[in-house]
Amino acid sequence: MRAKKRKSLQKRQFGLPGSRKYPVDTKKRAANAKARATQMYKKGKLSRSARDRIHAKANRKLKRTKRSKRGKR
Repeated sequence: MRAKKRKSLQKRQFGLPGSRKYPVDTKKRAANAKARATQMYKKGKLSRSARDRIHAKANRKLKRTKRSKRGKR
């Protein structure tokens, strides 16, 4: 994402609005934010609560719930 586009996004369009990290303005970016958050959590560079906030915000964009859809038929 180019700097001009990133700067034009509102704070609420980021997984971590205070630091303007992990944009979740589109479904692709939301999915990527989840992946990057998990990656940083596993490396120890992101707290569990921050990862969970990013996942929750991304899931709202992706219209997913907490319950997995794998078990449903």
